[in-house]
Order: sequence, then structure tokens, then C-alpha cells
Amino acid sequence: MPRTTDPKARASDATRGPSLPRPDIRPVASFDVIIIGRGIAGAVLSETLLERGLRVRILDVPREGRATHVAGGLVNPIVVRRALPSWRASEMLAIAGAFYRELEQRYDERFWHPVNMAVLFPTAKEAGIWRLHTRDPLLGRLIEDGPEGDPMIEGLERPYGHGIVNRCARLDTVRFLDAHRERWTGTGALVEREVRGSDVSRDGVGLRVCDDTTPLLVRCEGPFARAEGLSLVRGDMLTVRIPGLRLKSVAHRGIFLIPLGEDRYRVGSTFEWNDVWTGPTAEARRWLLDQVERMTGRKAEVEEHDAGVRPTSRDRRPILGRTAPQEALLNGLGSRGMLLAPWCAQHLAAHLLDGTPLDPEVDLARFA
Repeated sequence: MPRTTDPKARASDATRGPSLPRPDIRPVASFDVIIIGRGIAGAVLSETLLERGLRVRILDVPREGRATHVAGGLVNPIVVRRALPSWRASEMLAIAGAFYRELEQRYDERFWHPVNMAVLFPTAKEAGIWRLHTRDPLLGRLIEDGPEGDPMIEGLERPYGHGIVNRCARLDTVRFLDAHRERWTGTGALVEREVRGSDVSRDGVGLRVCDDTTPLLVRCEGPFARAEGLSLVRGDMLTVRIPGLRLKSVAHRGIFLIPLGEDRYRVGSTFEWNDVWTGPTAEARRWLLDQVERMTGRKAEVEEHDAGVRPTSRDRRPILGRTAPQEALLNGLGSRGMLLAPWCAQHLAAHLLDGTPLDPEVDLARFA
């Protein structure tokens, strides 16, 4: 509004001192961040942003083929086939362990279970390679030779011996996601609805997403996303009962055998790069059961057969970063999603909120 030209009014203005700044009358956004998707990436990111004091909304609709909801939840720092550490294994393990244990305290739940893994050597050559790698100072902290009469894997055939992977864990993904859903739905921060392209539009300096506004949208849509560099793989998993096995450690020989208690085990998984949306297949079921019998010498009773489509990337690294001024992406965590998600969420949050540069190894720009 222009100032008055009346001299008396100007004199009166002068006696009032300096004028106060006009209040910011722009509308406040509904949420600081909106996340689309609630697999392991979206769930972990939501907790990470909440800890920063941000107002977060999650929009998600359950879909067939989601990987996190059927995963075995194994956190393993070793590429078993090559007896080598996975990408930044020690750093990722430290961050993941701290994150999930803190979350257990917050939720008053138990879903992080430290466990060792026994790797059964199929040949003398693989046994020799493993023993050679145990002498490496870095690898020696993660792997070791297994004792001859190991009670943790009693009943399993191991003519060439076995190795032990230390510092593994199992994340109870069902309990974690159920607890997360209950808490976030209870506060109204989780809305289970599908988000179409027409549901996202510009709204002033931010975005309108369905019924809400936000300055920042992060897509954690997993295999349902369209992203440069994204590669999809289907994995079949079984839940089986093997009476009398009494396995106390995770075992690996071509497949993972994960004890759940009371003679129940998770078995998996397969890797299918073609026709990933077929759902569980009879062929995968037969193959997994055959592997179980070879490993244990026992027949397994199938209780459940699930399949999920894992979002990985062409170079097997996560895909993070901004896709537009108000949009970002967190995807491509692959079969190690439980291990990688806490570091990825913290790294992306630091980039988006603090301006920290993205690590080039995970920056989505590498696929541009």
C-alpha cells in the first residue's frame, strides 16, 4: 500500500519508530515432507525424518509383488559366493544396528535379532578360498572357520566343512512394518491410497499431492517406480516346517535357511530377472524344496509361498537424489535393503535438508 502524502500523517509516522516487517502471509504447507511408498526405504526414511522434527506424511497402498513384505529380513555383510564383504559392509552394519535398536526402544518392540550364519562349502575349492580369506585383516573380523562339531547347525551335512559369518542379523520385517503401520495410521500420518500422476501438481512454491501440500516429495516406490538405472528381480520365498531339525543358526548353501522357532524356517530365495511379475511359481517352489532336502536330508512342509520383486540397479548400488526441485528419489536397495536403508535415509536427508553433497556412488545422476 502506498504511504500517504498528508504532512500530519507523515509526522505521526515518524514518532512511531521504524516500521515492523510485514508478516509472511504465504500459506503453510500441510507437511514438511510427503513420502510415497512404505517398503523398507519409505518406512526407514519416515522415521529418520521424524527424528529431525519434520512433519511427515506417508501415502501408500499395498500392492502385489512388494518385496519388503515377503522378505526373509536377513542382514548379511558378505557376498557369500565370493567370500568378500558387501559394499561398505562395516559402515552399513554399524549404522543399521544402531538405527533398528533405537527404533525398538521407541516402539517398545523386538524386531532386530543378531545371529551368526553358517556357510556350508559345496566343494573343497570353495572351502580353500574361504580359509584363505579369513587371513585378511578386514575380512577376519567378519568371517572365520566353523568348528568341527558345531551345535548351532547340528544335523546338516557338511563334508567340506563350513565357515561362520559374524555380525549378521534378522530383521523381523512383518513385526516392524505392522508396528510402523499401527503407529503412523494412529497419528493420521499414514494414508493408504494410490497416488496417480494427476494427483501431483505445482502449488505455489511447493507441490500439491492429493489433498495435501508440501515443499518436498520423496518417492520410495520400489519396483513400481520409473527410474533411470533401475533393474527388477523376482525372488520366491517359502515358509516351511522341518520337524526335528533344531537349527539354531542361519545356514547357507545355495539358499538361505533362516530359523524362526518351533520347527519353522524361511527359505530363499530365487533370482529371476525375466517375467518378474508372475508371482510365486511352481518351478521356484520345487527348486527351493530340492535345495532344502539337499542341505538337511529332510522333507519340508510348505506353509506359505510368497514372491516379491526387488528393486536393484544396474551397478548394484542404491539410487538417491533429486529428480526435480521439489522431488527426490530413494530406490534400488536390492536384496540388502534392510542393511542399506538406514544409511541411505540418513544420507538423503542430509543432502536434501543440509545441502550435503551426495556420494557419487549412489547419486542418481550417474545414470543420466
